[in-house]
Amino acid sequence: MLESLPQSIWNELHAAQSKAAAKKTRLRVEVNGKSYRIERMTNSGFALDLEDAPKLRGLVDVFDGGRHISQCLIVAAAEDGKQMVYEFKRNTAASDGAPLDFERKKDAPIALLGR
Repeated sequence: MLESLPQSIWNELHAAQSKAAAKKTRLRVEVNGKSYRIERMTNSGFALDLEDAPKLRGLVDVFDGGRHISQCLIVAAAEDGKQMVYEFKRNTAASDGAPLDFERKKDAPIALLGR
């Protein structure tokens, strides 16, 4: 059915779908103090809008709204239609606290009370 549509209508339909998808997602990538909206996220990478996409390389941070999800090492990028697709070399989940270098006992006290 889409094959029979005129090219101008098909372009507008595609633009409207991209705009609607961009509104739904809260995912964004942040690098060098600038933030870019992620249009598509996969296990091996993510895609940004081609018009807004910078030449990313190296370490970037991925956020869901205001929550830091992961820190990723970007190694490759390729154009795929109207999107720039970046691939991960490393994708490390972010945690709230620093890792412990010792085993914490299950029955250990949470805090010490003063006298």
